Amino acid sequence: MALIIQIFIESWRLLQAASVYVLFGVLVAGLLHIFLNPASVAVHLGRGRFWPVFKAALIGIPLPLCSCGVLPAAAALKRQGANNGATTAFLISTPESGVDSMAMTYALLDPIMTMARPVAAFLTAVTAGILTNLFDRRPTGMATVPDLSCPVDNCCDGVDCRPADHKRHHSWGVKIWAGWQYAFIELWGDIAVWFLGGVLLAGLIGALVPPDMLTRYLGGGLGSMLIMLAVGIPLYICATASTPIAAALILKGVSPGAALVFLLAGPATNITSLTVLFKVLGKRAAFIYLGSIAVCSLISGLALDRVYILTGISIQVTAGKAAEWLPSWLQTVGALLLLAFSAQPVYRTGQRFFAGKKQAPMAGCGCHGDSTGKNFNHETILSSTKLYTHEPHER
Repeated sequence: MALIIQIFIESWRLLQAASVYVLFGVLVAGLLHIFLNPASVAVHLGRGRFWPVFKAALIGIPLPLCSCGVLPAAAALKRQGANNGATTAFLISTPESGVDSMAMTYALLDPIMTMARPVAAFLTAVTAGILTNLFDRRPTGMATVPDLSCPVDNCCDGVDCRPADHKRHHSWGVKIWAGWQYAFIELWGDIAVWFLGGVLLAGLIGALVPPDMLTRYLGGGLGSMLIMLAVGIPLYICATASTPIAAALILKGVSPGAALVFLLAGPATNITSLTVLFKVLGKRAAFIYLGSIAVCSLISGLALDRVYILTGISIQVTAGKAAEWLPSWLQTVGALLLLAFSAQPVYRTGQRFFAGKKQAPMAGCGCHGDSTGKNFNHETILSSTKLYTHEPHER
């Protein structure tokens, strides 16, 4: 009983430290959904080997989609004319980062790790995208037709209603309210269970793992990063849920570089989504995708450890300092709000578990909707790829 109490104490401490930053990040993510729909920017991602890749990587950095949720969004980009390199860059940068996970990284770790995470994600995405365009030159045969439908309530499809007319349909207040609803109902509903699971696992690590145990094996160097890479690639874990686990590992002696490898490889890959990637991108591009993540994650991890050595900063000392700026009562209120927002998703998950039904279509994936809030499943993602995996004359 004492051990269980200790696990919950450690978990509650992490939840308090991260809560306000998570709430802020999720809200910003909801507003981005309303004001920056990824499908509406597909017109910029079709032509050219390099510039569309840079733009796709930048677009993906702030978007809060996991490695399963990003698939239908990427499929939409591909159908609308995005080339393979841009699609690959979007598929990597989006799940590896996000405003919600960056906010939590700042809360639980430190500014250096907060900056390193999106920078490494961007460089990995650009590398994979450019290599894909250079070595996988299959023509898409698709015209670039942007999706201009309304992200607020689908009142306008952007075809029969001109964008200039649609601007008058919704006030800023309506859009902000729609963004808030998406953030704390749909988006948080998709990641709440995984986030709370990550917090509990972090609490378990904090309560059980001796401080010097992980230092011997994961304290730094290429070997420790290869171990984290082997753990991260087949594992499904979203960027938000991986952050408290990484924080707990770092506090137990894992090097920041090894933790960064886990933060990059874990959210961007999992075994079930790789089957879709082989269908969407083809074998050659899928191998480039995996190889780029592996190599760039290791290089980023080694570089990050070097930065901490050169600056003389100990991440074990600086971790969690951002939360100290917030009064304890505000952290408590934030944690209670997160638990309140999580009540319904946890209840639904419990119902599915005890009923023996797996409504999540992809094994190990907690996502239930795409970037537009519509439901999707493994089969519909695969079927959508048929539009662009055939040769042009077959369409």
